[in-house]
Parts: sequence; C-alpha cells; structure tokens
Amino acid sequence: MAKNNAPEVKSEQKVQTKYDRKMEARRQQKLKDAQQEKIMKTIGITLSVVVVLAIVISIAVPIIKKESALKGTYVKVGEHELTQLEYDYYYNVAVNNYLSAYASILPYMGLDTSLDYADQQYTDNKTWKDLFDEMTVEQIRQSKALLDDAAKNGFTYDVSADYESFVSELEAAAQAAGVSAAEYYKTNFGTYATKKNVEAFVKEGLTANAYHEDLLAQNAPSDEEIKSYYEENKQSYDKVDYRSFNFNTEIAEDASEEDIQKAMDELKVKADAMVQARKSGGDFEELCLKNASENTKENYENPDTEYSLSEGRNYSNISAVMSEWLYDEGRKAGDITVLEDETYHQYYVVEFVKRYYDEADNANISDTLAGQRVSEYINGLAENYQVTDVKGNLKYLTISTDETTSESESETDAQTETDSDSENNDSENSGTEE
Repeated sequence: MAKNNAPEVKSEQKVQTKYDRKMEARRQQKLKDAQQEKIMKTIGITLSVVVVLAIVISIAVPIIKKESALKGTYVKVGEHELTQLEYDYYYNVAVNNYLSAYASILPYMGLDTSLDYADQQYTDNKTWKDLFDEMTVEQIRQSKALLDDAAKNGFTYDVSADYESFVSELEAAAQAAGVSAAEYYKTNFGTYATKKNVEAFVKEGLTANAYHEDLLAQNAPSDEEIKSYYEENKQSYDKVDYRSFNFNTEIAEDASEEDIQKAMDELKVKADAMVQARKSGGDFEELCLKNASENTKENYENPDTEYSLSEGRNYSNISAVMSEWLYDEGRKAGDITVLEDETYHQYYVVEFVKRYYDEADNANISDTLAGQRVSEYINGLAENYQVTDVKGNLKYLTISTDETTSESESETDAQTETDSDSENNDSENSGTEE
C-alpha cells in the first residue's frame, strides 16, 4: 500500500490564560452596558414623547371642544344646522326669559337657580334642563320658520338701528352689573359667546321679531270681530267697583271644630249688624272705622280717602270668595251681602257699586285675536321643522309623551299659591275686625 505523503496538519488549541479571560469578561460587560444604555435612551425618548403628548392633549381638548362648539353641528332643525354656540345662545335667552317671567313664584316651583338644572326634577321623569331644552328647541323651530317664511314672502327689514340699541343696552347693563361687556355676553348667551360671534343670531332675532309684528298687523281684527269677542268673554274684560270690609279673628291651631264654629258665628253676627246698619243709611266708611281693630282704624280716619273702595278690578284679581257674587249678571248698584271665607275663617261685607267695560280694552282684545291667529300660523309652519339631535344631548326627546301629562303641575301649584296671596291681599285692603 502506498503511503500518503501529504504532510500531517496538527490543530493547535491556544490555551487561555487568566489575563485573557479577564479581558474577555470586560469586553462582554462593555457590550452589555452599551446595550442597556441604548434601551434606556429609547425608553427615555418614549417617556418624553408621552409627557409631551399629555401636555398637548390637555391643551388641545378645550381647543377642540371650543372648535366643535363654534363649527360642528350640535342640532339640526329643519334644514338648519346649528352649532353649539348658536344653540347655547337660544338656550340662554329662553332660560333668562323664563326666570324673569316667573321670578315672583320660582320659590313655589321648587327651582334653585344656583344649582345645576339637570340635577333638579321638574316632573317625575323630566328635569328642569329637559324643560329648558324643550323650550329652546321650540323657540328655534318658530324662529327659523318665521325667517324662512319672511324670505319666501320677500319681507326685508333693516336691523341696524335695533342692533345698535341692543349693543348699547347690553353694555349699559354690563356696566351696571360691574362686569365687562365680554363677560356679560358669556354670562347671558353662553360660554363661547362674544359680541362678534353672536351678532348674526341677534340680528336674526330682530328680523324675526319685525316679521312677527308685520304678521300681527296683517291679522288685526275688525271692530265687529272685537265686539263679538267681547260679548263672548265679558267676564274677562269687564271691571267692577265695590266696597268691602272683612271680619276675622285669631283662631288657635289646635282649636276644635266647635271652637271654630263658635268664633265664626260671632263674626257673622257682627257682619250682619254692619249690613243692617248700612241698609239703614249708615256710611260704609264710618261703619268700617267703627268695626276696625285698633291697628287698622287709621286706614279709615282720613276723610279724603275711601279705604274700603276698590275700583277698576278685574275678575281674575279679586278673591274667589267675592268675584262670583260681584260678577253675577243680576247684580245692581247698592246690593250688599255677607260672604263667608271658610279657608281663612273670616266674613266679608261686600257692597256692589258698578260693573262696566273700558273701551281702552278694545286694543287688548285686538292684540289677543291677532296674536291667536299669528300663533296658529307660526305653529303650522314650525310643524314642518323636524328636530335631529346630532350630539345626543336633548334627553327630553326620549321621554314618552304619555309620561308627561303632569308637565304643567309646577306652574299650576305655584299659581295656586299666588292666588292665595291675592286673597290675603284682598283681606288686607278691606280692613280687619278682630
């Protein structure tokens, strides 16, 4: 066998010394440290980005919210797309008008204007915010319907003078309130309101009002229609003059029915005696002075006044105890009677003087008839304006109609309170015997 003459290659393994191992360990540590540093830099950059984004978002949210309020569609009424800015304008006007109209009876209605309206119930299933939203949307529907109808019929109106008056009055009101005009705009028309960005809404409102007045003039009733309406509603427009005096007494809260009846019987005797004295020729005012309590006598001591005489009073402004008797169709001058007020445990002596119609009320009847016709016309227009809750904030739209039958109870109850106050005022004006 032939020999392989190729040289033999021997692999030679280098032996690592202690020094070599130490240097290798250092190299590996440097690589590890470099990798860790790279990771930490990456994390640091990421954290910095997160912080910056958080700051940007905190700044951007109110900016975006404002931008949305100024430009985004908040609600659609008919073909009109309203921003939140415009909706807030109408909302604040509606609320302010409502609060002004019912200022004297708000305490009876259970509304606290210092609290969020959304947290206060108007009815069992509707908050005050819901009520105000509903009122606002209805006002928008009617306003847009009027403006569209005005344009359709070629109605034009120069609002320049009216707008200047509006601005002047607003600035004067702001000064009187001790705030800037800019702040006054926000307080009265919404968070994002400024003089510039609500100007168009104000001018639209002025135009709508002018067109409304034009419609009223077009729908004014004839003299015959006014007379016919009066004949059908005499009680609402006739006025009466009458004299009255009331006899009352202090009755303990824990008084028995027997004690109350005894006190009432005693008052009745005095009231009947006054009537008989009057029928016998006695002067009504002098009889009032004779029967008045010590703290009310001074009301009847001035010979130049007749404290017991009420003049030009309407049916609705007279205590229910007296109104029916006074407005009886058969009533004639000089009729006198005693009327019992069971609620307040008192008796009235009432003498009828006269009932009459003031022809100045023809203008009021004309306004009423024209107003009814125009309201019917506007409501017919507004029915065609469908409401689309784009942002989903009009919760009243989701409340079932069947569940809102008691909606007006708050006003009714409050009005009952004021009617009671009116009866008390009649007592105070009539005089008192104790």
